[in-house]
This record gives sequence, C-alpha cells and structure tokens, in this order.
Amino acid sequence: MPKKIGSVAVIGGGIGGMQAALDLADSGMKVYLVESKPGIGGVMSKLDKTFPTNDCAMCTMAPRLVEISRHKDIEVISHSDIEKIEGKPGKLKVTLNTKARFVDVDKCTGCGSCTESCPVRNVVQPLSLEEKEIVELAPEIREKVFDTVRKHKNRKGPLMPILQEVSENLKYFPGDVLKYISQETGYPLAHILRIATFYSGFSLKPIGKYIVNVCMGTACYVRGAEKLLERISDVLEIGQDETTPDRLFTLKSVRCIGCCGLSPVITVGDDVYGKLQVKDIAGIIKKYKENEKEQNHA
Repeated sequence: MPKKIGSVAVIGGGIGGMQAALDLADSGMKVYLVESKPGIGGVMSKLDKTFPTNDCAMCTMAPRLVEISRHKDIEVISHSDIEKIEGKPGKLKVTLNTKARFVDVDKCTGCGSCTESCPVRNVVQPLSLEEKEIVELAPEIREKVFDTVRKHKNRKGPLMPILQEVSENLKYFPGDVLKYISQETGYPLAHILRIATFYSGFSLKPIGKYIVNVCMGTACYVRGAEKLLERISDVLEIGQDETTPDRLFTLKSVRCIGCCGLSPVITVGDDVYGKLQVKDIAGIIKKYKENEKEQNHA
C-alpha cells in the first residue's frame, strides 16, 4: 500500500464537510477544514430537528464537533475565504484570506449576532443637547448609577462597561435608568435598548437571585420537560419569564442546555439537575428557599 503524503483541504464546514474531514483524517491524511463563516456546522447548527426522522439536530452534529476538535490530524480554519488555487491535481496550493477576529475564539459559537449588536463598532452619533430628555432618578438608584456613568462616560466605547456595572448593581435596567444613561452619554435610547436587549445577561425586568432554566430541546421535551415547566410554575406561583415577588427565582425556558443524555434537565443558578421527574421539583425549590433563610439568619 503506497504511503500517504501531503494534506487535504475540505472546503465548507457544514455537516457534509465535517464528516468528509473525519473520514479523510481517519484514513491517515492531514486535513484542513476551511469555512467562510466564523464557525463550522452550517445550516444544521441552526436547526432544532431534522426531517424525516425528527432527530435532534444538535445531537447529530455535536459528536462530530467533539471528534473534530480532538482529532490530531484535523485543523479548522474558519472565517476564511479562498483567494486562489494553483498547481495541478495531486499538488495543489490553496491561498486563503483569513478575516480578523474581535472575540475570544475559544468562547465563540459562530452565530454572528455579536457583529450586528456590537456597541463599539456600530458607531452612533450622540444626540444634540436640544434632543436630550432630562431624567431625574430616585436618590437610592441615582447613587448607584451616577458613579458608574461618570467613571466610564469619557472613555472610548462606554456603553458596555456602563451597562455591565449597572446591571451588576441593580440586577436589571429600569426604564428611567436607560433614559438617564442616554442623557449622560448622548447615545440614542433606541441604540442603548438594542444593546440592553441583545445580551442574555441583561434584563429589562427584575430578575431573581436564581434563574431556573427548563430545557425544551427535543430530547428533554419528549421526556416530559413541558410537565416540569408546569410544575415549577405551580410551585413558584409564577409564569414563564416572570420573577417571584421576593426576587428569589426567575423562571425561563431554553432551547438546549447540552445535556441530552441527562434529559429532562433544568438548571437552578449554576446547578444542573438531570433525569428529573415531576415529583422532584418541590424538593429542589425547597432546598434553595431553606438555604436563603439560613443565610438571612446567619
């Protein structure tokens, strides 16, 4: 059997390109998987289910993503375009144009939404003084917001650090606070609202100390996630996307937590609970309520 030499370029990082890269690498070839988008996965990464089997798209794609990331003979070159191909069959040279990145590649999922909502690159002209709405905040809120705005307002790209710090202090954005930030920084309220509503870490409504996320992905849904959501809603006496009056819990649903093998799954804060039954919910919620009482009495 002749010795394999050289390398192979697979153009396109969709599910077909991913499988081709794995097959070639398993045969002993060095593979460069080239994708023009920021990440691999193609159309399947945007799907919830696949036709006609109704399988979970992520369950199909995730094992291949893991294999590719761990395979010693596969190198992913994403966010890159082909400029030219030279040579002849068996001895080709491919020239790529790799685009600059402005994110942490290790954390990037390749959705591209951050580009559309970037508070630094999307330059917005500040409002003139005549167009500003004069807003006065309540004393207990103004004290927390005033120092934050003053600290960051004169730096380049001030919105994100201001919103992050205000969110950390207040846990959500009251309408008057966003108007006040607009007044003090000069940025239109519509632009600030776009940033405040894009990132999942921000909220326009009061949120609880513990976010209860119920996974409604395919694997969890078919194993009873909807009943878990109903039970949690009954125990907490709130609906989805609502917060308990004591601001201890906020109830949300998510498309996939990435724990399909443990379905149905919920998370409470940073804690993950899998293979749940409806009867388990009351005990889980009770544990956090008791912990909160102990902390308050300590």
